Amino acid sequence: MANPFVHVELMTTDMATAKAFYTGLFDWKLEEVPGMDYTLINVGEGTGGGMMQSPVPEAPSRWLAYVLVDDVAASTTKAQTLGATICKEVTEVPGIGWFSVITDPTGATLALWQVNPDYRMPAK
Repeated sequence: MANPFVHVELMTTDMATAKAFYTGLFDWKLEEVPGMDYTLINVGEGTGGGMMQSPVPEAPSRWLAYVLVDDVAASTTKAQTLGATICKEVTEVPGIGWFSVITDPTGATLALWQVNPDYRMPAK
């Protein structure tokens, strides 16, 4: 597939409850990211993800899917020309990559993700 889903992220109103629920329901391994209020979700095989406290306290908890693109700036602009609303402009995750968040013309929200070509996953 040219543009696979590569990450899913939970923005939650209650991190402790979400962590307890998902580790109880699934065999997910959670790993805190040093220096960030972010928890990685290691699912073993398949697309992993992360969870964080929702940056918009009045918004309900929600999952957000990320799609891999070669050029996040170009893809964000293209999405806008096709009728998307830009919710979050292209933003760097230092040393790892860049993302943006769009809402398509039907109201569905999606994130676009570009990996920094110099990024190497840490050894486990």
